[in-house]
Amino acid sequence: MHAVPIGQADAAANAAARSMTSAYATAIFGWLLSAGVYIAAKWVAPEMPPWALCFWRLALACLILLPVVHRHHGAMLDLLRARTLELAIIGAVGLALCQGMIFVGLHYTDATTAGIIMALCPIMTIVLARFILGEPLGPAKALGAVLALAGMLWIVSRGDLGALVRLQFSVGELWIVGSAFCFGLYTVLLRRSKFDMPMLPLLVLLLGVGALAALPFYLWEVVAGEHSSLDRKGLLALAYVAGPGGALMYFLYNRSVGALGASRASMLMYLQTVFVAILAWLLLGEGLHGYDLAGAGFIVAGILLVTLARAKPV
Repeated sequence: MHAVPIGQADAAANAAARSMTSAYATAIFGWLLSAGVYIAAKWVAPEMPPWALCFWRLALACLILLPVVHRHHGAMLDLLRARTLELAIIGAVGLALCQGMIFVGLHYTDATTAGIIMALCPIMTIVLARFILGEPLGPAKALGAVLALAGMLWIVSRGDLGALVRLQFSVGELWIVGSAFCFGLYTVLLRRSKFDMPMLPLLVLLLGVGALAALPFYLWEVVAGEHSSLDRKGLLALAYVAGPGGALMYFLYNRSVGALGASRASMLMYLQTVFVAILAWLLLGEGLHGYDLAGAGFIVAGILLVTLARAKPV
């Protein structure tokens, strides 16, 4: 065996450290762009109906990324022909319904509360994986899920125990909870399907399918007389959610998963909640409510329990 020269070993270690730093920076920037989508959607809510924003975001992001995955177009068409129904269900649940429900919810609640509730997505995924995939839950994960659920109920009821008893919940928060459920279901269904295709071309395919699934809701809005006001404000918001907050964010997330692995990249999703709160405060003038902080505390405690349970070796 030949010893590696010290200079070469140091250079390799430095290169690895730079690569890891770059991967984390990519993931963090991607979640910052994702948080901006909540701000843009809330900002433009009076001028653009939610399903119009959902449809155009998915359609334009798909068109922007389509040339990037040009080498996979043949495989994408083959997969679409072979597993049309699966792709239609997963794209409709995870991209059309999930995003459309967020945009509907933002018409009734603030972006900060929406960001906190969406932190439930990993908990939703773990619980759904127990029932759909048969993955073990365990006492720590179960307790974490219960704590996170308590936090979600506290936020949805806006800290009113009487509202919980009377089942009087805020409409906006319920839409966001539905979106978090759809995202968890999307993740589990995607895991179960095991599509033999790299992440980015598969995502582009699902974006196109999701846009088609959102189209009937968009057309229903048009028939109902809910038209978009594509003035400067509307165009800026749409350009952001489709471009930097859509295509670029998806691309960066794909890169971060490739460099960090799915688990570490997904854990950084919690930064989105922090970014939403900061941006909503800076750009929309929103503040944190007492029930938001209390509910967020329960959700964070639940997330920590689940994370520590997942970290234990089997």
